[in-house]
Amino acid sequence: MNGVSTIPPVLNIGAVFSLNSTIGKVAKVAIEAAVEDVNSNPAILGGTKLKLTVHDTNYSRFLGMVEALTLLENETVAIIGPQFSVIAHLVSHIANEFQVPLLSFAATDPSLSSLQYPFFVRTTQSDLYQMAAIADIVDYFGWRNVIALYVDDDHGRNGIAALGDKLAEKRCRLSHKVPLSPKGSRNQIIDTLLTVSSMMSRILILHTYDIWGLEVLNAAKHLRMMESGYVWIVTDWLSSILDTDSQLHSEKMDDIQGVLTLRMYTQSSEEKRKFVTRWRHLTRKNTLNGPIGLNSFGLYAYDTLWLLAHAIGAFFDQGGNISFSEDSKLSELSRGDMRFSSMSIFNGGKMLLDNILQVNMTGVTGPIKFTSDRDLINPAYEVINVIGTGSRRIGYWSNHSGLSVVPPEALYKEPSNRSASSQHLYSAVWPGQTTQKPRGWVFPNNGRHLRIGVPSQVIYPEFVAQGKGTDKFSGYCIDVFTAVLELLPYAVPYKLVPFGDGHNSPKRFDLLRLVYDAAVGDFAITTERTKMVDFTQPYIESGLVVVAPIKKLNSNAWAFLSPFTPKMWCVTGIFFLVVGVVVWILEHRLNDDFRGPPKRQIGTILWFSFSTLFFSHKERTVNSLSRLVLIIWLFVVLILTSSYTASLTSILTVEQLSSPIKDIQSLVASSDPIGYQRGSFAENYLTDELNIDKSRLVPLNTAEEYEKALTDGPKNGGVSAVIDERAYMEVFLSTRCEFSIIGQEFTRIGWGFAFPRDSPLAVDMSIAILELSENGDLQRIHDKWLTRSACSSQGTKQEADRLHLKSFWGLFVLCGLACLLSLLIYLIQIVRQFARHYLDLQELESAGRSSQSSRLQTFISFAGEKEVVIKNLSKKRKLERASTGDIDKDKSTDGDLNGSC
Repeated sequence: MNGVSTIPPVLNIGAVFSLNSTIGKVAKVAIEAAVEDVNSNPAILGGTKLKLTVHDTNYSRFLGMVEALTLLENETVAIIGPQFSVIAHLVSHIANEFQVPLLSFAATDPSLSSLQYPFFVRTTQSDLYQMAAIADIVDYFGWRNVIALYVDDDHGRNGIAALGDKLAEKRCRLSHKVPLSPKGSRNQIIDTLLTVSSMMSRILILHTYDIWGLEVLNAAKHLRMMESGYVWIVTDWLSSILDTDSQLHSEKMDDIQGVLTLRMYTQSSEEKRKFVTRWRHLTRKNTLNGPIGLNSFGLYAYDTLWLLAHAIGAFFDQGGNISFSEDSKLSELSRGDMRFSSMSIFNGGKMLLDNILQVNMTGVTGPIKFTSDRDLINPAYEVINVIGTGSRRIGYWSNHSGLSVVPPEALYKEPSNRSASSQHLYSAVWPGQTTQKPRGWVFPNNGRHLRIGVPSQVIYPEFVAQGKGTDKFSGYCIDVFTAVLELLPYAVPYKLVPFGDGHNSPKRFDLLRLVYDAAVGDFAITTERTKMVDFTQPYIESGLVVVAPIKKLNSNAWAFLSPFTPKMWCVTGIFFLVVGVVVWILEHRLNDDFRGPPKRQIGTILWFSFSTLFFSHKERTVNSLSRLVLIIWLFVVLILTSSYTASLTSILTVEQLSSPIKDIQSLVASSDPIGYQRGSFAENYLTDELNIDKSRLVPLNTAEEYEKALTDGPKNGGVSAVIDERAYMEVFLSTRCEFSIIGQEFTRIGWGFAFPRDSPLAVDMSIAILELSENGDLQRIHDKWLTRSACSSQGTKQEADRLHLKSFWGLFVLCGLACLLSLLIYLIQIVRQFARHYLDLQELESAGRSSQSSRLQTFISFAGEKEVVIKNLSKKRKLERASTGDIDKDKSTDGDLNGSC
């Protein structure tokens, strides 16, 4: 029937959920109370009353769909529910078809998106945020691998998919996803849990329904999976049970001791306090089995009806009409009692939906407003720990600031802070009644020893060596491994398994590719290897070096020139001459020691310059500027002579070694064969990184082969040099002083123990290695096996001992600046003095007739003249000028007298 009414006296509202469920029985009371409150408040809908029709889905998808269709026969304008996400997926299609808004207070499946289901409105928190909270909890306690047990339907699968994404953001992972049949028997549950118990991870996430979630935990208790070492984190279905059934049987409480669960957080407010106070009366009146507790879903159900009422009120205020039209596709489908022709499309459904999404109100759950993604604002949860006969809140989680011990609304006014240091929870009591944080994993298949792969043949037994005819191993790597295991807070049963034929050094790459629980030995940590396995923290530093034969350098007649490089000698000599010339210029007009015939002056410059080397110059200096230059120069000479003496002493007293190979670059540039350790990563590095032709590489297996190949040299079938890791070479050189490391390391790597990818044991071993290093035991093990002699540290040092210009350029620049500044000041003084004396000279010699060249000649002769002579001439000219002035004055006086007569 089609009808049109501006503001009808009655509006039909439908509700579909399972009335016997934990959530359903609370929601029914809450929604009916909300309808009563709305109808008694004329300010919301005026004279219009809401008529609520509740249908029970009884946990059935099919019944949920049928009951929804039944509601639409009565011109229903909105449906509250359904409770379960799997039913919501079906009913949402019906809502889309008839354009009836579907408001669900309990369907938390994140995949119920607005794009696929535009008329579905979630009026509670999405599981997307609940899974983000669980991921933050896992990361907070430092766990990395978790196992998810979930109900195998849309609700379970989509929730766990969201959990996997959130864990990945925290660099954690779901090691296993274990589905549970929605209708599985207890035996099936036990079989599934037995499989889980054989896995390594002990962090278990349970995402299911309240109707049989407790049965899963009971089966886990029966299998001793609720004891120390396990961690159970369950979604908010458990907190709903705890809040609803406050008198939960003691046996069931025993099954869930130490479990963590979440509860949707609702802010404290006056509205909430009043409703909670009123709840006991409501349940006593509306339930047959006595009062029931109020859970978070009940609060959201109550607010859902109020949200709908506000939206309908806005709909009427905007002039919306309640009208329906026939669906032509259903007009011919009437069968039996199903009157499809009576189901009509709600013409105002889109307008009502828009008003629902624009509601901005405060309810018993707090502020109610939708984001652009149609999620409620400020998603937050309480973290609950089940202890004894009840539960304890150990913190909060909010999408704004993560984990905290203060209510989320206290943090909303501050900037979002998700840093690790800002995340806090109170301590928890874990399964087994322990407060110590569980490790989170165990060795699978209890009783089985870990198979530790060890190379059976290593070029140096100091690192790894297998006893002949036994399965015992010794060496530096083995001692470090056993010492690290002793620091772990738990026992690790293991068995060392040799790898290789016992004659040739096995390829480490092949060993790492095999299926072992771990690998111990001389394993360099390289990029390619980390793609296959996880390494621990390095326990020894190493790197590729070049080792070549060396010969002693004998002293020769020109050894005294060795401390300085040729460029250094040249610059030093030039500065000796420059300083001598500068001092001569500054002293020439004042000091008789720097005057005389040209030959004598040249000799004085040379003698003075080089005598400063020994601080034995006999010429005194009288000019302040020359003294400044000389002080700075003598300081430079002091540094140069001290450095020269130290370097020459080192060269003549320390044995010098020489090799035709200077460094890795000179070796690569040559065409000589190069040796390397068979099975090491050096081969790939030389060919891939340094582009050395493979034909030049010679694999070597033992230290004796190293020695023979280096001794024979490339002309006799040997090699010119060997490239290997420093750790090996230091042991090799400790007894072979005729060879030496040439140059510096050209790679920086370390050795570590290898484990399968994502093995938690690798993390614990890394921590133990750091502890072993800090307490000094790692160094003691190193000294025990790898003590080096003096010759291992020798090398081609003659080039390193030489002094280069770059080490002294600052001194030379300082001295040069002092010379230039002194010359500039001196030149200014000379010019000013010359200008004054030249004017005097012009007055006596008819100024103005001299040329520019004569002025220059006069200046040069003036600059070369001794200053005392210039001063005497100046005095003489002043006297002559004064006497000439007196005579002219007398003549003038006589003229005046004669004129007057």
